Formats: sequence, C-alpha cells, structure tokens
Amino acid sequence: MKSTFETFLIPMGILMLGFLSALLLPAPWFGVQLTKSLMATFHLQDIGQLYTLVFCLWFLLLGAIEYFVIRFIYRRYFKI
Repeated sequence: MKSTFETFLIPMGILMLGFLSALLLPAPWFGVQLTKSLMATFHLQDIGQLYTLVFCLWFLLLGAIEYFVIRFIYRRYFKI
C-alpha cells in the first residue's frame, strides 16, 4: 500500500521535472503544412494556442518519463 506522502509526491515530482524539462530540453517543431492542418483540425485561432498546448503536453510527458526513470534507478540501486 502506498503512503499518503508518496501519493502526493508523484504528481509534484512529475510537475517539477516537467518544469525542468521546459528549461533544458527543446520542444518539438512542426512544419508549416502540419501546423496549418493541426490548427484546422482542433479549430484553433492562432499558432500561439497550438504551441501552448504542444508545450504543455510535451513537458508533462517528459516530466513523467524523467520521474519514472529516476524513481526506477533510485528504487533499484539506492534504496536500502
């Protein structure tokens, strides 16, 4: 059974690592054609809305991956 602290720590760790990813890792860039088709598909007003969504999803995904990799390494090699 997970402790209450670990349940609280998982989302906070993912958000923190997502923020660090925003500072360190580049976000994906789409070509002009793909950008226009995504804007038409999701009915967005301008390119700023599209890239706001892309950046949020990209950095949360990277934060989650980093969190689980670090947690795996910690539990596998450093936990007593």
